Amino acid sequence: MAATKEELNRYFEMIHRRLPIRVSEGIRWLRKPSSFPARLIAALLLIIGGIFSFLPILGVWMLPLGLLFIAQDVPILQKPLVKALAWAETKWERLKVVWRNRSS
Repeated sequence: MAATKEELNRYFEMIHRRLPIRVSEGIRWLRKPSSFPARLIAALLLIIGGIFSFLPILGVWMLPLGLLFIAQDVPILQKPLVKALAWAETKWERLKVVWRNRSS
């Protein structure tokens, strides 16, 4: 279970490194235990936004972030989410290699 929590933290850190400072600080605030109500609302809005990613402005990126917020409080979701994110990360890395080799 501790390894799963560490993996969740690793994915949050990946997100923090890729976002502007103000957004990253907002996510750090949402991750605090005292921010549970705001985190739950943000998670639900992100998941809904991810589902409707075919609309302008909304995107698929919203779904994993919303699920990460939910998984922070629901331990039963942590392991399947970490597995799904690890699978997606592996596929993305393979796809990047294929694209690099294709243009060479």
